[in-house]
Amino acid sequence: MLDPKKIEQIARQLHNAMPKGVKEFGDDVEKKLRTVLQSQLNKLDLVNREEFDVQTQVLLRTREKLAAMEQRLNELEARLAEADKKAQQAE
Repeated sequence: MLDPKKIEQIARQLHNAMPKGVKEFGDDVEKKLRTVLQSQLNKLDLVNREEFDVQTQVLLRTREKLAAMEQRLNELEARLAEADKKAQQAE
């Protein structure tokens, strides 16, 4: 969910950027802008920075675990290949 204060700030900036004639409608225009912004931004399915940072850390830990598992698998495969080679030589 987006921070309502940020949406209000954007709506205020848009309101201030409008021509004088439109601004004279006052708070009603700003409220409508805020409502439209909130609605449209919610449709974008955005995440806030905190959620993004948390998921980034989860992804980094997952990648680290995957790299460790790949390394361990390679070691086990090498040991198995070596054991197979010794078994074949013993025959």
